Amino acid sequence: MRVYAGIDALSGKRNYLVETVPASPKARAEAERIRTRFINQVDEQRNPRTKATVNQLMDRYLELLDVEETTWQRYEQTIRCHIRPLLGELTVAKLDGETLDSHQAILRRCRDHCDGRRKIAHAVEGPHDCSEACRPHVCKPLATSSIRKVHYCLSGALSRAVRWRWVTVNPLDQAEPPRGSRNEPDPPTAEQAATILNAAFRDAWWGTFLWLAMTTGARRGELCALRWDRVDLDRAVITIRTSIAQHNTKTWEKDTKTHQQRRIALDADTVALLRAYRVQCESDAAALGIPLAAEARVFSDAFDGSTWRRPSSVSNRYVRMCAKLGWDMHLHQLRHYSATELISAGVDVRTVAGRLGHGGGGSLTLRAYTAWVAEADQRAMKSGVRMPGLPTGVHNGGQLVPSPQRPPSGDSPYQRIASDLQGAITCGVLKAGQELPTVAALRQRYGVSAGTANRAVALLKEAGLVEAARGRRARVAQRISPLSTAAQSGPLCDGRKRTPCG
Repeated sequence: MRVYAGIDALSGKRNYLVETVPASPKARAEAERIRTRFINQVDEQRNPRTKATVNQLMDRYLELLDVEETTWQRYEQTIRCHIRPLLGELTVAKLDGETLDSHQAILRRCRDHCDGRRKIAHAVEGPHDCSEACRPHVCKPLATSSIRKVHYCLSGALSRAVRWRWVTVNPLDQAEPPRGSRNEPDPPTAEQAATILNAAFRDAWWGTFLWLAMTTGARRGELCALRWDRVDLDRAVITIRTSIAQHNTKTWEKDTKTHQQRRIALDADTVALLRAYRVQCESDAAALGIPLAAEARVFSDAFDGSTWRRPSSVSNRYVRMCAKLGWDMHLHQLRHYSATELISAGVDVRTVAGRLGHGGGGSLTLRAYTAWVAEADQRAMKSGVRMPGLPTGVHNGGQLVPSPQRPPSGDSPYQRIASDLQGAITCGVLKAGQELPTVAALRQRYGVSAGTANRAVALLKEAGLVEAARGRRARVAQRISPLSTAAQSGPLCDGRKRTPCG
């Protein structure tokens, strides 16, 4: 069955809605039903307007994507490596939930999209004589965060395809979204940080760079872009306004990641270090007979500060230095170090988020550093928070005395009886030493069994409000423990004066 559906929006060719009807006695009726459905779709403009492939959709999506260049490069790389090889030749209209779930399963199984067959991972491409570097391929799953990037790219492209009427429904809505990625910061310890700084300060600019990374939590691109005119040593503040971006060998200056400037306060040690480092920079420039540039970079490979450091060079140097110290670390861990040290010191999360440049009012910071926030809470309970002393009688000779239980509130008959009796005791209607109403009186008043009345009295006895013994009437306790005051002021007592149940 084929129905004309206009001109293809992408190729300009005639577009047809096509579906094959298998031979059967009811084939004619089925074909007529499909034909009617196709005609209705065309009349109501619900039919796909093109037979474009996923590759064509991604080309158009990247062409219209309005993001920063670095973000665009990451999107293009994700699409080129993980979407085009597996889905690129498929027609967009034929994508469904099963296809997209299978695509995600392949990424979870192997980042190289292998089919499970044994093969050799060659060190170089093209004809060559294999060496020890050419080894059997070992499947490595794609990281969860990378799978989520693939999902974001597909989501953005298919959402536009629906708006452009390339497809009528978004097939991604029928697929299982990838599981959330977990942020697990792994900052260096205080001892490791000290060792790193000792090794770094053999070179003044390198030691100062890592010191600022630890104390301010600034990103590497932000430190590379930092200028001396944005360092106010008199007020002990630096202003972060821009960042250095890099793609391959190209670098350029751009806004910060959150497109917001921020001011970071400096401690006395950092101010002293920056003053000494500024003097050295001026001395090095004067030795060559040149002044520092008007917009000199704090960290520059030129004596006049006219150029900035390359972010990749900074990261690579840090990795090599840590490798010599015997650790596998990366530069971004110093940002984690700054955040965790501030939180552990008791600085509130919103302030930490402001120093790091996190958005969301601290929600991102809280999610990323939950473990350290919990640790800070525990430390506060041990030393930083003044709590009232324990009530008299809680400890006896170093032994902890169990707290009496409060009669539970609820709608059960024995709970209602216990609640009324507790209210009478609290309000003073039933005084210390006075007998409680008899079980017979409670049975008659509340219409309950003797067992229910006895259960209510037992509940009050457990709470330390009454005293009872075999063969004697229950009485209000002569001396109520201070710990039972919580029971008297609990939800069973609403402050109203009650009449005795007898």
